[in-house]
Amino acid sequence: MNILVAFDSFKGSLSASQACSVVAAVVRAAKPDWALKCQPLADGGEGTAEVLAAASAGCWVDVQGIVGPLQGMTLKASFAWLPETETAVVEMARASGLALLTDDQRNPLQTTTFGTGQLLAAAIDRGAREVLLTLGGSATVDGGTGAARALGWRFLDARGNDVPLGGRGLIDIRRVVPSSRPMPVISVLCDVTNPLCGPQGAARVFAPQKGATPWQVDMLEAGLENLAGVIQSELGIQVKGLPGGGAAGGFGAGAVAFFGGSLHSGISVVMEKIQFEEQVRWADWVITGEGCLDRTSLQGKVVCGVLESARRWGVPVAVVAGQVRLCEAELSHAGIDLALASLPEDLEIGEGIARAAELLANTALTLADKLSSRK
Repeated sequence: MNILVAFDSFKGSLSASQACSVVAAVVRAAKPDWALKCQPLADGGEGTAEVLAAASAGCWVDVQGIVGPLQGMTLKASFAWLPETETAVVEMARASGLALLTDDQRNPLQTTTFGTGQLLAAAIDRGAREVLLTLGGSATVDGGTGAARALGWRFLDARGNDVPLGGRGLIDIRRVVPSSRPMPVISVLCDVTNPLCGPQGAARVFAPQKGATPWQVDMLEAGLENLAGVIQSELGIQVKGLPGGGAAGGFGAGAVAFFGGSLHSGISVVMEKIQFEEQVRWADWVITGEGCLDRTSLQGKVVCGVLESARRWGVPVAVVAGQVRLCEAELSHAGIDLALASLPEDLEIGEGIARAAELLANTALTLADKLSSRK
């Protein structure tokens, strides 16, 4: 059989390429007569730049002195450079990501996207014709205002003073002063379709995951509402209900308003760039997976993209995830032919993360046997 191994990352444990390598090695050893191809995947979150760089003979460009998610933090961050198309891939998680903070540092009233703006500036200075900006894994709810400030924008209060960085300052913005800096094409890769404001917006849905208390969520919601109003009145751009505008704490909306960006499904862009459809056509089975298979996996994530592609070519799909939180009816309705969990039910998640490679390898062996019986 021809087997395409196409995993997303297992957050906190394995990168997409590591997960692919673990599964491919086990299946290849168990079934040496099978042909295997590995294609790591990402959906606009962490790991997207790595996947695209690997597929396009890209390189990494280091940038020193980047401001981290909190003021006072400085770090070295990188963006991927794809020389053939002079495209930069800027992953906001590398400069403004939640993983850069300890639990007690999480506070979206203070966290900022300024460092991501610095990475964008460095990519533009290098001569990028296009920038792919990926929005997953953010620590912020500042509507992208921090990144815009790093590129020359100003956000002023009623007295004409610059508002503070972070989500706290959004409520006080009364005027926007655009930057005169020329911008290349900015394509924004999202893995969610949430709007900027409202019950499914950036503050209500995502801010608690970033450390916001209930009263902080209310403050951030009011701030984003205010920002949307100022963008409408000052720039003539409607972003409040924009699908994907709530991605990365409202950075989706900010990228449209401040950079002229366009929002795209991350997994769709990645699959197009790596010509994933051609690989699926070759396969008799596709093996994919991620840390947790649940209902969100079927809403613009890697597994969703794989299923849609495989469905077009009539190729069955097996999913291996740390946890499987879909019932048999949901799996069948989604078009998942086989689903296996690598985390034993009696094992704590922390230990499972530490032993992720071992557990994934064990499950891959079981999977190989099950696929063999379905030839």
